[in-house]
This record gives sequence, structure tokens and C-alpha cells, in this order.
Amino acid sequence: MKKLRLIFGTAMATVWLCGGALAQDHTVDLKGIDSSVKAGDDFYKYANGAWIAATEIPADKSSYGPGAVLVEKTNDEVKALIQNAAAAASASEGQRKVGDYYAAFMDEDGIEARGLAPLKGDLDAINAIHDAASLSAYLGSQLRADVDALNATDMYTDHVLGMWVQQGFEDPDHNMPYLMQGGLGMPDRDYYLEDSAEMTGLRKQYQAHIVSTLTRAGITDAETKAAQIMALETAIARTHTTRVDSIDVHKANNPWKSSDFATKAPGMDWVAYFKAAGLEGQKDFIIWQPSAVTGVAALVKSQPLSVWKDYLTFRTIEHYTSVLPKDYYTDYFAFFGTAMTGTPKPRDRWKRAISATNAALGEVVGQMYVERYFPPEAKAKINAMVDQELAAYHTRIENITWMSPKTRQKALAKLATLKVGVGYPDKWTDYSALKVDRTDPVGNMKRAEMFNYQLNLAKLGKAPDRGTWVMTPQTVNAVNLPMMNALNFPAAILQAPYFDPQADAAYNFGAIGATIGHEISHSFDDQGAMFDAQGRLANWWTPEDLAHFQSAGAALATQYDAYCPFEGVCLNGKQVLSENIADVAGLSAAHDAYLLSLGGKPDVVKDGMTGEQRFFLAFAQSWRAKDREAALKQQILTDGHAPDEYRGDTVRNLDAWYAAFDVKPGDKMYLPPEKRVQVW
Repeated sequence: MKKLRLIFGTAMATVWLCGGALAQDHTVDLKGIDSSVKAGDDFYKYANGAWIAATEIPADKSSYGPGAVLVEKTNDEVKALIQNAAAAASASEGQRKVGDYYAAFMDEDGIEARGLAPLKGDLDAINAIHDAASLSAYLGSQLRADVDALNATDMYTDHVLGMWVQQGFEDPDHNMPYLMQGGLGMPDRDYYLEDSAEMTGLRKQYQAHIVSTLTRAGITDAETKAAQIMALETAIARTHTTRVDSIDVHKANNPWKSSDFATKAPGMDWVAYFKAAGLEGQKDFIIWQPSAVTGVAALVKSQPLSVWKDYLTFRTIEHYTSVLPKDYYTDYFAFFGTAMTGTPKPRDRWKRAISATNAALGEVVGQMYVERYFPPEAKAKINAMVDQELAAYHTRIENITWMSPKTRQKALAKLATLKVGVGYPDKWTDYSALKVDRTDPVGNMKRAEMFNYQLNLAKLGKAPDRGTWVMTPQTVNAVNLPMMNALNFPAAILQAPYFDPQADAAYNFGAIGATIGHEISHSFDDQGAMFDAQGRLANWWTPEDLAHFQSAGAALATQYDAYCPFEGVCLNGKQVLSENIADVAGLSAAHDAYLLSLGGKPDVVKDGMTGEQRFFLAFAQSWRAKDREAALKQQILTDGHAPDEYRGDTVRNLDAWYAAFDVKPGDKMYLPPEKRVQVW
């Protein structure tokens, strides 16, 4: 699937899962604090320094912090559920499919014995490509609903194009297909194009990985073919839109008619492409990155068919590596795990099997999970916290002095229509049409991807369902869906260390409350502010209000531009702006809701700390993490979220933090009041 990282927001990228104990006796982790560090000089190190010093990143992880322990715990629970369901005589049809999918993935002996035979049909189809029309048809047959521009999945696909089905930018009553760029093996165009010693070295290692994969598959002249594949991927990368431009929804609003493709993107036989993709009757599309669509179409015409066929052969083997003989995965991990992120050891196979099963049959597993691990009282308490934070946002919007009455009215209307999903969806996906074979892991993966694709095709032209979830209940994450004006808070994140029903308000609002506020804020951040209450791409701001909002955002971007974890490697403040706005606004709203929960009374002092101090410590400790250097550099380059340390530094923008820890001028983290960014 994708790298595991906590998102807490719209997924313009990924966010790595963290781990480590946080809650001890339903309060902050006192042992994790480094009291030798002054809170006003480095609050993140003050809150987490002792934990950082005592913690080692496990060999199978690129990063480690509070979420990874929770993910491990959830994986253990899901594993037991799957194994018990598969063995139970009373298992439902869906539960049997879950058990069979997992068992097929775990059948290493069968996978070894079958070798590449399960891919014979795919490789024969590639070998049969004989002209631009048949190449176009093959590329169309591989289109999948495997990208998501704004929510919780990746923006990039390993197919040359990916499809996202969502309501129209300007037609919120009907779902439309969005086409997005893809086709690269490495995570981003910069890995192919950036002229640095580090990137040059990675390109050489990647090309060596291609050689190794082709050789293992018995393909002759692997070195020459690998060089040509690398050249084709580099040519594709040159057509790609940058990460920063890809998160600009106005640049993504490019409606094309099906009849436009032949003239706007010549080279591809688009009639053959759309027929093979099952889209021959679709008249309207939105092209998120036109340069990529135009570029790949031109490459279909300009590049030799033999190179395309070698490229597609490699990409097909690479796509199914997880269910091919282990030497393919060993080689894959040596590059993508060790070389790219510095991770020395792959995850255990059963953990990868859990991830694969969740990707294929996630809501069946989710039903099993919530029945066992998400009690009604936990959902009720989270719903109450959500209500308090919505009330806090309502008050904040009403009291913003710079906002005009017209914009305020629109903002309050959007807040009033926000749909919040807690724990699990109201309606579960029906998987009865998905065939699962206990002896066919490759076929299971193919059929699961096609099943998801067909589900999305069936949505085209219909009214969007605002109750749709993009995360499974067993996912340790949370997300805002800006075009649906909705939030998902999966059950798995609604537990310690992020949420503890037995903890006090200071702890819960500092940890999960800041996440709730973060997600609500995405409806009003630099992207959410572009969508009205119905999810229409529409400017609901007066020019003066928008200018003020953009000015505040620019100041926050500048603040994060200054964070440089390595010499010469700094954050791109604009790239991470949406998430940072949400962090500031979310923490502010969570603090308001915390005070609201006290009913006007002062909080008690615990362990020598005031409630205010516990609130901010819970927040900073929720972002504790250790990262391998290569993984952190990759995140800075490709992720829309700042590294966890700098998300913990959000506190610098809240006046209440200064009072709680007596932070004064001269302290390293001190910002003058006029430099503290407040958006909402």
C-alpha cells in the first residue's frame, strides 16, 4: 500500500506512524520529560528528551513514536480476529474471505512453488502489444482507483495514470473522474531530476534494483533494458507537476471533455484507452495535472514500443512483489526500505499480510474490530469532545475581529454542515462480489484492486455519499474530507496513548483533542477555505478577508521555512502550510474546549503540574518521534506534513503556552506577540 505515517489531515502526502508509551496512570509521561532542558528553549526536547534518549528505533521501522506501539497493538488484535474468524465454523462469508486472503498471503511455500506463473497472463498481454493503439488499450486496462488528491491516500500511482472519483469541483451533486499523474517507481519527480550527490547515488541504486529484478525474472540483456526503463521513468518525471503545485486546487481544476484528449494530449489512442478502462461512455473528466497527461501521451508516441514493454514488464513484477517469491521482496526492500529510508529489516510477513488484508477487505475486518475493541461509551465520550470543539470553533469564528459578516456567515454555515464520523462508517461495504481464493494470492490482489475500481466506476454520475469513509476503523489515523465537508476518526486511534477514557480533560484535549481540532480546521485552512458548505470549489471570502488569511498563512510558512534538521536541508513552509495551519488552529480550539469542559473552575494540580501544563505536555508528547536520517529527508522532500518535532513546536503560537511555562523574551522559542500566528 503505502508508507505508514500519521496524517491527521488531508493527505497531500503521507505521515509516518510513531510509537512509544505515552499515557502512564492516565496522565502525561513524567519519565519522558528532560527537566535539564528549559521549556522555553526547546519545548519538544523538554517534553520528550528522556524518552528520546532511552528509545531505539526497531529494526523494521524507519520512524518510531506513539503511533507505532498502537499500530503494533492493533495488528496483534486484528491478527487474532482474522485467525479466529477463519477457524470458526460460524464465520460469515466475509470473515471467511478475510481468513482466506490472509492465508493465501502467508502461504510462502505455495508462492515459491508458483514463481512468476501467476503473472503469465499479464506478461503475455504486454508481450502482445504491437502498436500505439494496443499500448494505449493496455495502459487503459491498468487504470485503477488508487489515488486521492485531498484525503487519506497517496497522490501517486505506479500505473501511468490514476483515477480518483469525487464530486465535481463546480458540480457538488455528481461524482466525476479525476485523472492524476503516476508511472514512477521512486516516490517523487525530484528523485529523478534533482542534481545532488545523494539523489545521483539513489538513482544508481534504483537502476541496479531494476537490473536485479529483471535478471531474477529471467529477462535477457537486463542492464541495457534497465537503463532504458530508467530513461523512460525520468522522461515521465519531467512531465510531472511538483508537490507544491499539486496541492493548489485551483491549478487542478482542469475540466476536459472526452473529445478533448485527442487534441490536448496527442499520442495516446484515447478511444482505446477509455474503452479498456471501462470509461468509454464517460464524457467529462477533471485533469489534476495536465502536463502529466499530455506528457505521457506524447511518450506513448515517441518512445519505442520495446522500451514501453520492458517498462511495463518491470512495473508489473514490482507491483506484485509482496506476493511473489521472497527473493523479489528481499531485493525490493533492500532499495525501498534500506537505501531509501535507512530501515535495516523488513516487517514480519504476518504484519505485511495484515496490511494487505486490510487494503483488500478493510471494512469486513473493521466490523470485527469495532465489535471487539470499540465500546459504545468510548464513542459517546469522543462525540462529546467533538461537540465541545465544534462549540469552541463556533465561538472563535464569531469573535474573529478581522472577518467580515459575509465571510463569517459562510464559515458558520460550513461548520454547521460538517459531518463527523467517529469510530466506523454508518454503512458497510458489501464484498459479496469479490472472489477470494486461498491458493491464489496474486489473483486475490488483482481482483481486490479491480473490485475497488468497479465500486468507484459505479459512483460516476451519481450524488456523492457524505457518509463514505476513506479509512478503515482499524487505521491509526484521522482525516478531513474537504470536498465532502466531513471528518473520519477511526476507532483504532481513539485509544491510549491518544485517547484514554479514564484520563482527565487536560490530557485528552491536549492529545486527541488537538487532533480533533486539527481535522475540523482543515475545513477552514488554505485548502478547505476554497470549498463552500456543499463542497463546491468556490471563493466564499471577501477579498479583504482572503488577503488577511493568506497573509497569516504566509507568516506561518516563513516560520517553518526556518526549520532545518540538517545542514542545507530545510522544510518547505508552503508545502507543509495546510497541516501547520490545522495544527495551530486545532491546538487553539482544543485549548478553548478544554477550558470549556472545566465549567469555569480552575483545574487541579497533579504531579506538581497545572492543568495548562499537562495540556501542552500531552500535545508535545503525542508528537514524540525518532526518525532515521534517510526517512526524515524523504519526508521533507515528499510530505505535506512537517516532521513531528516541528509539529510539537506549534505551541509557540499560543499565548497560553507562554503563561503556562513562564516563557519570556530571551528564551530560544519565544516569539513576540505580533509574530505568533493565529488564523482561526
